[in-house]
Amino acid sequence: MTDPFLLSLILIIALALSGLSIGLAMICGSTLYLILKGFDPSIAAETLLQGLFNSYTLLAIPLFILAADIMNVGSLADRLLRFCQALVGRFRGGLGHVNVVSSLIFSGMSGSAVADAVGMGRIIIGMMTKDGKYTASYSAAITAATATIGPIIPPSIPMVLYALVSDQSIGYLFAAGMAPGLLMGLVLAVMNTVIARRRNFPVDDSVPLSEMPNVTVQAFPALMLPVILLGGIYGGIMTPTEAAAVAAFYALVISVVVYRSVSAGQFYSTLLNSARSTATVGILIAGALTFNYVITRENVPNSIADFMAQFELSKWGFLLAINVLFLALGCIIEAGAILLIIAPIFIPTAQALGIDLVHFGVVVVVNAMLGLITPPYGLLLFIVANITKQPLARVVRDLVPFIIALFAALAFITFVPDFVLFLPRMLGYTG
Repeated sequence: MTDPFLLSLILIIALALSGLSIGLAMICGSTLYLILKGFDPSIAAETLLQGLFNSYTLLAIPLFILAADIMNVGSLADRLLRFCQALVGRFRGGLGHVNVVSSLIFSGMSGSAVADAVGMGRIIIGMMTKDGKYTASYSAAITAATATIGPIIPPSIPMVLYALVSDQSIGYLFAAGMAPGLLMGLVLAVMNTVIARRRNFPVDDSVPLSEMPNVTVQAFPALMLPVILLGGIYGGIMTPTEAAAVAAFYALVISVVVYRSVSAGQFYSTLLNSARSTATVGILIAGALTFNYVITRENVPNSIADFMAQFELSKWGFLLAINVLFLALGCIIEAGAILLIIAPIFIPTAQALGIDLVHFGVVVVVNAMLGLITPPYGLLLFIVANITKQPLARVVRDLVPFIIALFAALAFITFVPDFVLFLPRMLGYTG
């Protein structure tokens, strides 16, 4: 008789390939497993509801999504870009640097790579392609690459998902992402400089220094959002979930009261878009919770740990294998599925090898984000290609140098854990 677990996997893959969302596919596969094993199928619903209702941290996800959507519909992105242009736009390839810096700042607000690419990215691509200063494919490539920083620098929706499956502190995970996010921004800026000189990109029109104070004042309310969020979290004033609510409320107040750039109709549309995005993530989480129950029943994590123990891998060998595996999976599986389904399977092995789970979480999230720019799945590739109306192959060609730079950053993040953990330790983490 065919193994029920194998049949459930086959059903999940078949449904996913047929176009059904991976979350619904996992719910169907898990239900089939329960039926074949003779269990009450209502266990799937019970597991799903318990997982959703017992996890207070999940509330952060819809709130961060709402905050990002409000910032995109308002004029925050325009004012932040003007500030970034004044800051770094005067160098050769300046708008490429503006792209990097704006992603670093915007990532401290949205926690989403897609929000970064769709909101800030759409505007900066228009600036870069205006008057033919930069090719559309290069503008798309660097925008996709910089958008991967969004979920690394806190706040971060993927970090919340990892905290859900690993039982680690969201606050410490947020802190651990700060230095790696800045490193990713640095290597992208260096690569942009190299390419700008090689291709002789123009020196863009710079904002006079005399206008810098006025530009800073205009952007100051938006620039304060990351300060309020991170200061509140690490100052013990609010939890990450409460910080997400503050982010959404603050973005709304700035956009409506201070900048007066969001109408009632736009706000209503923003709520609808946020609800749709939340529902998409929610279905994925629900599917992962039910399928994780199946994985636990089958003792898959311990079986994999026993299997890998045969190879007598050191923790560095294990981390190298994880990078190779997750980068490969990122080419075909969406980031949320990797974090919610694949990562938990390897957590027991990581613990057995003495790998810090906060460090492991950052490595996993960075891998998942790089999967967003690796073909054939690469969601960010499709987004920027659609914005610029460029063939995907042309965007990928210009993206390759940035992928190489990000791989170098990933290697450093993986094999120098103290670089990742020094900030959490300063904040009281004892791992």
